[in-house]
Amino acid sequence: MSEQGYFGEFGGSFIPEILVATFEELIAAYEEARADPAFWKTYVDLMGNYSCRPTPLTEAVNLTRHFGGARIFIKREDLNHTGAHKANNVMGQGLLIQRMGKKRVIAETGAGQHGVATATMAAKFGLECTIYMGEVDVARQRPNVFWMERMGATVVPVTEGSRTLKDAINEAFRDWVTRMDDTHYALGTACGPHPFPEMVSWFQSLIGEEARRQVLEQAGCLPSRVYACVGGGSNAMGIFGGFFEDDVELVGVEAGGAGLDSKAHASRLASSDATLGVAQGYKTYFLQNPDGQMNETHSVAAGLDYVGVSPILAHLSQTGRVRFEAATDEEVVDALSLTMQKEGLIPALESSHAFVQAFKEAPLMSPDEVIVINQSGRGDKDIFTIADAFGDPEWEAFIQKKAKEYDAR
Repeated sequence: MSEQGYFGEFGGSFIPEILVATFEELIAAYEEARADPAFWKTYVDLMGNYSCRPTPLTEAVNLTRHFGGARIFIKREDLNHTGAHKANNVMGQGLLIQRMGKKRVIAETGAGQHGVATATMAAKFGLECTIYMGEVDVARQRPNVFWMERMGATVVPVTEGSRTLKDAINEAFRDWVTRMDDTHYALGTACGPHPFPEMVSWFQSLIGEEARRQVLEQAGCLPSRVYACVGGGSNAMGIFGGFFEDDVELVGVEAGGAGLDSKAHASRLASSDATLGVAQGYKTYFLQNPDGQMNETHSVAAGLDYVGVSPILAHLSQTGRVRFEAATDEEVVDALSLTMQKEGLIPALESSHAFVQAFKEAPLMSPDEVIVINQSGRGDKDIFTIADAFGDPEWEAFIQKKAKEYDAR
C-alpha cells in the first residue's frame, strides 16, 4: 500500500464530510485491533468454535482423473458457518463493533450470503440489523431472505437503479449517514472507502493461511495456480493472500455473463469495457459510460453482479501479480453440473466461475503440478436459479404446485 487507503493509484476514501468522523473512529478501532495480538487470537478462536474453521482442503480425485492433468484441490469455504466465506469478515467486524460500542449493524448483500452472515453475527452479538438488497436479488435469492428475516434482520428491497448490488450499497451508505452514532456499516467485500478494502482482506486472510498450510501438508508442495471468483473480491483476496510471497500464479475469474462481446456481463479486469473512476467512496475500474454513469451488469451469479472491483485487485492486475479471466453463464452451469456429478460437491454459482477456468487449464498442466480452487460458497442458496438454468421439468412442476397451494389458502 503506497499511502493510507491507496494501492498504487487505486483506493482512497472519497466520502461526504458528514461521515469523516465516523470513518476516523472506524480506522482507529481497526488499527488498534490489528496491532493487538489478543484481538486476532480472539477472532481465530471465535471462528474455530463458532464457524467450523479451519475449513478442509479436499482433493478432487475424480475431477483430476477426468481431466488427466494437474491434481485438483478445493478449499471448502462452503463448510464455513452460513455456507460461505462471508462469515469470516462479518464476525471480525462484529468484534470491532463491540470495541466501538455500537448497537446496530447494517449491510448490503447481492447473493444473500453476506446478508445471512451479517444477520447471524447480529443475532449472536445482540445487535439490531438491517440488510439492503436489490429487488432483483431479493427475487432470485428468496431462501436467503427467509433466513435473514427469521434471525431478526429487517430486509429492505432496493427498487432504484438496476435493483442489484451496487444499488444496495448506495442505500446502505444513505442509511449510515442518518444513524452514525449507533450504527456500523459492515461492508461485505474488499471495496469501498478505506479501511474497508484492507480490513476485509485482513479478516479473509484466514482462508489463504489455512490453504497454504493444508496444501503443503497434503500435496507436499505449493500449488502452481490458485483460482478464485471475483465480484468485489473478498474471497479472492482471502485465498490469494496466503500465496503472495510465493512463486504461485493467482487467477481471478469474473462474470462473463452472456459473453464479453455482449455487454451483458460484469467483467471489469478481464474485459476492455471498464474504465477508471470514482464511485461509492473509492477509485477503481468501473463498468460505466463516458459520463461516469454506472452501466447495468449481468451475471447468473448475484454475488458477482457488481460494477466495480477491489482497488487492491485492480492494483494487482495492473502490476501483473494476478491474472484475470471471465467465465460465461453457460460455462458456469456446465462446470457446476460436472462438479456435482464427479465429486458430490455443490459450489455456489459464484464459486463455479473459478471452477470454469481451472477446468480449462488443468488438462494442459503436468500431473506433477497442483492447483487449488476456492469454493467460496455452497450452491443450495441458488436452487431456484440453478433449477431454472437446468430446465428441470420436475422442479418447475413442484413450484407450480406450491404456488397453486398457496393461492388456495
